[in-house]
Amino acid sequence: MDDRTIGTFDSSLRRCDANPRFLDLFYERFQASSPNVRAKFASTNFDRQKRVLRASFYLMLLAAESPRGPEQYLKDLAARHGAKDLKIGTDMYDLWLDSLLATVRECDPKCSAEVEAAWEAVMGVGIEYMVLHYHHP
Repeated sequence: MDDRTIGTFDSSLRRCDANPRFLDLFYERFQASSPNVRAKFASTNFDRQKRVLRASFYLMLLAAESPRGPEQYLKDLAARHGAKDLKIGTDMYDLWLDSLLATVRECDPKCSAEVEAAWEAVMGVGIEYMVLHYHHP
């Protein structure tokens, strides 16, 4: 992935993360997107979950910029979300990304088409890896 996309994503992530409600807004939006999503998070410790999500953004960034590909950074994350563990269905990734992009638009004061494209590109690397390894991490 090119340096401009990586830099655009990283800058936007920092702006979003400066908003103390960023992750709360995301999870509110994501859970409202589907009864299945809401059910998956029914007994979730959201303080911990928000820390995990924040860390996963940086893992996806590292995976996107790695010349060796995403496996080095996402293998464990894919196994955790896969069919043998949390069973996060592959259909939820579209809802996840839509909810995330809507939250970025709300929380990043410099959001633009370029910023959204950078989020889609970086998250797309991770989502593609996770979906491909859903049954066989």
